[in-house]
Amino acid sequence: MTILFTFFLMGSPDGGDGGAIINLLFLGALFFVFYFFIIRPQSKRQKEIQNKVSEMKKGDKVVTGGGMIGVVNSIDEETVLLEIDSGVKARFQKSSITDVNPGKK
Repeated sequence: MTILFTFFLMGSPDGGDGGAIINLLFLGALFFVFYFFIIRPQSKRQKEIQNKVSEMKKGDKVVTGGGMIGVVNSIDEETVLLEIDSGVKARFQKSSITDVNPGKK
């Protein structure tokens, strides 16, 4: 790792700008990899979850951020009432829902 890092930081012996161009290309490639393999898929997944949450309806099975699994009993502006077990209901914020499985019970 240190040898590769030193290689990219070294300039050409005659004082040219070859090392600076290599550094810029390396940083550009690194940004490209991070964007297309990490940032873009994560934002796509987040938009998908937001669409599912906005379209959920009574009877859908949902999973919260804390791992609670329940069936939607009622939906308000900001909250959702989930039936976790027979007769056990809890209210959660919509932002805490991480997955929606429509029609599953």
